[in-house]
Amino acid sequence: MNLNQVTLPVSNMDEATHFYREMGFVQIVDTPHYARFECPDGDATFSLTLSSNSTENSAVVYFEHEKLDSWVRELKRKGFIFSEDPKDHLYLWREAVLYDPSGNKLKLYWAGANRKNPPWRVERRL
Repeated sequence: MNLNQVTLPVSNMDEATHFYREMGFVQIVDTPHYARFECPDGDATFSLTLSSNSTENSAVVYFEHEKLDSWVRELKRKGFIFSEDPKDHLYLWREAVLYDPSGNKLKLYWAGANRKNPPWRVERRL
């Protein structure tokens, strides 16, 4: 089993698709109400769907990059505004936070081996 994708609601498709392309993602589906992107590394995709309702949600989307600090510096040079600069956390991840034009919270991070194998890892199955 593998997670296919996450779909985020957006209020302005043109603004949102430009934002994600500028971040470095490759747009692979383009319609007035739906867009899909692939990540430049790995096999993950994510989508945007046009929503006429308030797009405020409490979901957080994480994008992983081994050279997090360099990526954040590059995005800042392009004009991206971060609400939190990269910092190390007690749970052994380094994260930076920004919001897309529709208010979706994004965390850019690097966790290395701790992403799937933190020191407190458990394995519970039925």
